[in-house]
Amino acid sequence: MDTVGARTVPAAGMDPGGLIRRTRKEQRLTLAQLGKLTGYSAAQVSRYERGVSLLRDVVVLRRFADALDLAPQALGLTPQPDVRHGHAIGPTTGYPCLPGPRVAGTARKDGEDPVRRRQLLANLAVTAAAAAGAPILPGGSVPVDEAALGEVLVGRVRDAMLGLHTHIAVPSAAALSGDLARSLTDFHTCRYSSLALRLPRLIQAGHARIADGDVALLAQSYLLATRMLIKLDEQQLGWMAADRARQSAEATGDPLLVAEAARQLAVLARKAGWHEQSMSIALTAADHPSLRGGGPALAAERGLLIQSAAYTAARAGDTAGMRELTDEAAAIAKELGGTVLLRDHGGGFSPSTVQLHRISAENSAGDPSAALAAARDVAPASLPSAERRARYYTDIAAAFGRWGRRDECLRALLAAEHHAPEETHARPAVKSLVSGLLVSGRTTTELRGLAARVGVLT
Repeated sequence: MDTVGARTVPAAGMDPGGLIRRTRKEQRLTLAQLGKLTGYSAAQVSRYERGVSLLRDVVVLRRFADALDLAPQALGLTPQPDVRHGHAIGPTTGYPCLPGPRVAGTARKDGEDPVRRRQLLANLAVTAAAAAGAPILPGGSVPVDEAALGEVLVGRVRDAMLGLHTHIAVPSAAALSGDLARSLTDFHTCRYSSLALRLPRLIQAGHARIADGDVALLAQSYLLATRMLIKLDEQQLGWMAADRARQSAEATGDPLLVAEAARQLAVLARKAGWHEQSMSIALTAADHPSLRGGGPALAAERGLLIQSAAYTAARAGDTAGMRELTDEAAAIAKELGGTVLLRDHGGGFSPSTVQLHRISAENSAGDPSAALAAARDVAPASLPSAERRARYYTDIAAAFGRWGRRDECLRALLAAEHHAPEETHARPAVKSLVSGLLVSGRTTTELRGLAARVGVLT
């Protein structure tokens, strides 16, 4: 390497991570020492050096340049911008730019399936009736076939996002707080027929209350909507909801809401196949200074973001990276004492929920035996909600299905249905598993019954 003044510039062709690693070693700094200088964990510094986390963010690059006394151009930066009236002049960004949308790759096609066509017509009729004030069930839910419930919920959320529910009266702040709490309970207990009524009302009310300076309600409503849309595999609408969640979360200045919005964006990027961008979004948010040095909830959110990055590594085929990141999330959960945190915010974070995530990640990495081994270390009763317990059994079913063990797959799906019928009947992932069982071998009365309940067999 050469020097410019007192600062180091790299040899041609050296990538930023490699330069940082080489310079750190030349200066005899450990990963932990460099992490302390830059504000990142030793594990995160290691990921930057190895290229697991992309080094594209200007703020991150400047931190390393300053800590190692590197010339800005050594890391592809322009010289430090001018400062005028206490403000730096020049663009910076907290998140990397996402690729352009791939509409053809994420949109679902109705095709000419007559069963699906009849379902959609029925869904539209139910949605219209509910919007017009048709009677609802005593528990406050839309009277609808559970197999079609996902379509109804998506349709009503879409209408609310488009501002079509103009007839909804905006309750008081106290009433809205209670409605948000009940909506979160609906999500955790998988009462999606009830959520199909409450969530659109919350979105509409959240927009109406912006004039009063209440942005948090809108952020929380769109975060919940994004989680539901991701679960129902509605990526197009999910991107819109996630972007609105991000904007409203940033307007609140609440680091938990901002970080959770980033996590949802990372999930959507992963589902679109943009693994590098997903990893960068999650890990950049995880190491943001706002999540460090605070209370347990902030540490738990860091764990959720690292856990999300682990799943992305699995989808990208990086099994070693997935396990390293999952172990890091597990260590955070252990340090927090095993208490379930962020149940209403991120679905819950604890040693049990990290292990639940490990099941999905191992299966996505192509190792169903490792997934099932991870499942043996989870007590379903320790999971914080019916939604998480249903996820546990569905993940086990996916592992058995990948392994070709059809009977065990069916039993796991029936267990998921027992814990959360509406969740099991509405989720596209379950419909796909059941369809696979129908075409891969003999059918039984139990299988045909489940297939009818999830809407893939008439």
